[in-house]
Amino acid sequence: MSGYLFSKGDLRALLEHVKLELDKEINGFERNYLLNTSETDICNYLLSKYRFDPPVLRRDELCVHDHQETDVDVSHDHRRLIFDRDKPFYIKGTSVTIAFPFNGDGNLFHCSASTFTLNAPRGQVVGQELRLTYTTLAHDANALKGSYEQDLASIEQKLNWVRNDVDAYNGQLPALVEGKVMQRKQKLLADAGLVGSLGIPIRRRDGEALTFFPMEIKRKPAIRRPQEVSAAFQPELALPEQEFDYILKVIENMVLVMERSPRAFVKMDEESLRDHILVQLNGHYEGQVTGETFNYTGKTDILIRCEGKNVFIAECKFWKGPQMLLDTLDQLLGYTSWRDTKAAVLVFNRNRDHTAVLQKVSATVPTPHLLQKNT
Repeated sequence: MSGYLFSKGDLRALLEHVKLELDKEINGFERNYLLNTSETDICNYLLSKYRFDPPVLRRDELCVHDHQETDVDVSHDHRRLIFDRDKPFYIKGTSVTIAFPFNGDGNLFHCSASTFTLNAPRGQVVGQELRLTYTTLAHDANALKGSYEQDLASIEQKLNWVRNDVDAYNGQLPALVEGKVMQRKQKLLADAGLVGSLGIPIRRRDGEALTFFPMEIKRKPAIRRPQEVSAAFQPELALPEQEFDYILKVIENMVLVMERSPRAFVKMDEESLRDHILVQLNGHYEGQVTGETFNYTGKTDILIRCEGKNVFIAECKFWKGPQMLLDTLDQLLGYTSWRDTKAAVLVFNRNRDHTAVLQKVSATVPTPHLLQKNT
């Protein structure tokens, strides 16, 4: 049934309501679902769902949808001699319905934009067609064409006003969606205490302090469309500072043994000294410490892995001057990847003037995070 177009609701109120629905849906996402699912997929889904496509008439495809004989009430036509105008008085006329296919959201034909006029034409939206119906008593094709062209001009004007409001909304939508999704995820992470450095599941042997228990990391593949998932979210592994300090403390204790018994170690090469450190670390981390392990684009001297992830990397070198230190740092950085969260360079010094070596290290690397011990 035909009715007045652009008159059933305020477009601005509709767009604000849609923003509230968007916020409601994001806040309704279950924790594991939101954290396990690709953020890009979620944003693309929300953009697709909450974006509006203003109607665009395909005027070159207009056609006569229907024409038929109909009764026309002429009781209000004072040019006709009618004795009782309080009742309908029908004569035969012709009804012609013209269909205009369109692309976009047909619901927007019913919304009044921020710019509007009160003289709205009548029409009916059926699927992807806008249908305008005209009733005439005369067979005047030119008059009929003039009527629908006049209505079309009014409709196109109002569609432009609708498009202006919708384009402004659509332009803000990506940033709005991304911001709300990020805000929701950050809240969930904060609720779980995942701020700053994330703890990792490193199990020490019985009797050792600072015990950590392993957690499963189940990475979800990218999905075309967000789906419900049941797996609990697990964060990316990262080594907390206190655990990093503990590893360095274990190494330092072994170096003290070397310092106090120099004759036992004086003739050892880098690999042999490294192996003694590996033995100590494996005493604390259940055989998760390896030597000369391939990592990214090279090999590392000491590597601690957990659940298939690197959590600590160290390179061992004898002191041979500042250039050696810079080359070692370049080497270390060259085969670490962005997932490798903690690394160290262990410098073995056989020079008698240890203070001079430390000064050169400080001058070469102004803020080194290195274990500086001599053997």
